[in-house]
Amino acid sequence: MTFSQALWTSVLIILVAGCQNGSDSGKQEMATSSPAFLTGFEKPANNPILTADVSYTFLDPLADSIVNWQKADVFNPGAIVQGDSVYLFFRAEDNPKAHLGGRTSRVGLAASGDGLNFIRRAKPVLFPADDNNREFEEGGGIEDPRVIHTPDGGYLMLYTGWNTKVARLCSATSTDMVNWTKHGPVFQDAYRGKFHDVWSKSGSVVGELQDDGRIVATKLNGKYWMYWGDAVVGLAHSENLVDWTPVLNDNGTLFDPIPPRRGFFDSSLSEPGPPALLTPEGILLIYNGRNSPEDSLRSMDMGPGAYCGGQALFSREDPSVLLARTDTPFICPSLPHEMTGQYASGTTFLEGLVRFQNKWFLYYGTADSMVGVAVSE
Repeated sequence: MTFSQALWTSVLIILVAGCQNGSDSGKQEMATSSPAFLTGFEKPANNPILTADVSYTFLDPLADSIVNWQKADVFNPGAIVQGDSVYLFFRAEDNPKAHLGGRTSRVGLAASGDGLNFIRRAKPVLFPADDNNREFEEGGGIEDPRVIHTPDGGYLMLYTGWNTKVARLCSATSTDMVNWTKHGPVFQDAYRGKFHDVWSKSGSVVGELQDDGRIVATKLNGKYWMYWGDAVVGLAHSENLVDWTPVLNDNGTLFDPIPPRRGFFDSSLSEPGPPALLTPEGILLIYNGRNSPEDSLRSMDMGPGAYCGGQALFSREDPSVLLARTDTPFICPSLPHEMTGQYASGTTFLEGLVRFQNKWFLYYGTADSMVGVAVSE
């Protein structure tokens, strides 16, 4: 989720008009449940698990001054398992007095031995700097990381580069989770740069769960696949996990695998969550759905604009083929801190999913302000 959602409205109108799926997928014939769907999530009593903290300081290399980089808000985390620990990559904003959208975001790292209590690294691991990605990150910073293991034993982070003008989905890789190499916007070369300057974000790469708890990016039909975007969700493929090619409709517009549905919890937009999970039944995509002012949730006491979690299942043979999709959300804002903060309409914005100690841990941002967790056996 981005604080600049309003800027996307005009793009949405253009792209949705071209999507072959249309704007009302309620007419599609598909299952509404699947054994691949994850259920039984409960929110532990120690929520929220991460909040803003003024004690963390950092020398901003662009401003050449000390900033309290976690002072305003800490939210929207990616997550991975490595060894006997869970690692969170969280988004932190610095200046609580700045207007919405006027703060700089950086990515921090925290570790936990139980999935609930985290120790933070003092300095951010990814931040705007005088590097190859400066023009895409200066001003707004680095938002909403999603992290997955790579087949060579490294790590891939997909994040939003926000320069206060255009949001661009960018990638970075690492071998140690602390030092990252930025590779720039992921669509800069596809179709001769056709989508380089088009709003893009939220990259959910397809990966397979390993016995040691790692979720590793996995090729299907010789390619890596990713669900991405917001409002218009896209599908893209890659040979190397760095350069991505969006899937298009016959008329050249972006293909949307899970368009908004009128009257449902995702009537305003859908946005991919954690890395998509390859299961025997298909590709499980956990996503975030926002309802529109005209369509508040039908079965939940939630106001317009609330973000809740949904699930969709796609074919292993063809990642564009939707097999099943939940009609009702499996997680919604319910705690006080999930309905107050920067985004007071209510948010459980899902970005991190790990299998740890024989449980599923689902990490999310609450109202663009804190980090929460839900756990399922």
